[in-house]
Amino acid sequence: MNRPLRLGVNIDHVATIRNARGGDHPDPVRAAEIVASVGGDGITAHLREDRRHIRDADLKRIQEATDLPLNLEMAATEEMLEIALRHMPHAACIVPEKREERTTEGGLDAAGQHNTLAPIVWKLRDRGIRVSLFIEADERQLDAALKLGAEVVEFHTGEYAHAHLDGESEKVARELKRISDMAALAAKNGIEPHAGHGLTYENVQPIAAIPQIAELNIGHYLVGEAVFVGLEQAVRHMRELMDDAR
Repeated sequence: MNRPLRLGVNIDHVATIRNARGGDHPDPVRAAEIVASVGGDGITAHLREDRRHIRDADLKRIQEATDLPLNLEMAATEEMLEIALRHMPHAACIVPEKREERTTEGGLDAAGQHNTLAPIVWKLRDRGIRVSLFIEADERQLDAALKLGAEVVEFHTGEYAHAHLDGESEKVARELKRISDMAALAAKNGIEPHAGHGLTYENVQPIAAIPQIAELNIGHYLVGEAVFVGLEQAVRHMRELMDDAR
């Protein structure tokens, strides 16, 4: 029997809409409360250097509003490390970050940035924060995550999602096998594999069916669907698709 698959919902883009006009509406905390009420398993929030969506004050409010674990996506900087240690989220997912990008593109180069990442990973783990690395499904990056002592890796599914959107069936199959193989290797080595980026109703099930994957983190698509059907229905339907795949 396959393990239950968790759904973490990224609420960043509720905050993006709020920040477009200033003020407090729509409130990402309300989004977190809705996710908790309909069976979401966690809240993901990316506090960026430029604060384009989630704000510092949102983190405490999210933690106070629900009992769901908070997964803080963060760049590998001293500023973000200090914020993480102050707020003590359940997990910290270290991601690559470029000021000019619209969203996180590609995985973290854990192999090439070992010396930068090692002290940050150690300080987070020393305080009991679960460390995740957002990486490509690549054996070299997975080996680096293992050496760094990360408890979790989140595989970047962007290439898979783009190939699916473009109707490139051979590339879809190739990317799916790559993610599946690396998920199995991660689990074999004691690292919990997650996945996320670009997942939609149309492409989520093959990823959800990978037995070793423990969690999917999905945000932009669900917030977009919520414009039409409401966040509650959007999350419920994604949850149903994930469950059916298992």
